[in-house]
Amino acid sequence: MPQKLSRDDWNTLMRIASDSVYAAAHRRRPEPLQLELLPETLRQNGAVFVTLTKSGELRGCIGSLEAWQPLAEDVQLRAYQAAVQDSRFPPLSPAELPMIEIEISRLTPPEPLIYDSPADLPRLLKPHQDGVVLSDGIRRATFLPQVWEQLPRPEEFLSHLCAKMGARSNLWREKVLDVQIYHVEEFKQKPEW
Repeated sequence: MPQKLSRDDWNTLMRIASDSVYAAAHRRRPEPLQLELLPETLRQNGAVFVTLTKSGELRGCIGSLEAWQPLAEDVQLRAYQAAVQDSRFPPLSPAELPMIEIEISRLTPPEPLIYDSPADLPRLLKPHQDGVVLSDGIRRATFLPQVWEQLPRPEEFLSHLCAKMGARSNLWREKVLDVQIYHVEEFKQKPEW
């Protein structure tokens, strides 16, 4: 992970995310960021997932595994997308805003996890620490480390991740898949709209 973000950095990112979610809920585009006014840490390329929850339940989550644009811009884009472009949910409405909590997860670059046998994979994962990317041909899916809270057993975690990838849930038991792991630095807040 690059240097940890300061509390001020997180507060700035949360303001960017909440402004973007607010704009999305009102069917507007967020204002362009003035990157030159932001600290260097927020201008460096970064990859994030932005997760929206409503009364504790998932309401939208979109992100990127690759750092290809400034961190602040990635937060703005992913917050907007989580509000109105997550295909699992209808676009967020203004009436829902008071119930929305925003979580930003800043990712380390994914690294390959090398293993020889499907039976080895569960014991190589570190629950509550590792984010996991599974790939099989063109299919790919990821779970953030926070998903371990709902799926604490590695076998269950992997089965659900295979299903998310669009494969049979036991695929990870049948063959060696391409696996990458990453870690996150996270910040969560219920904005004052």
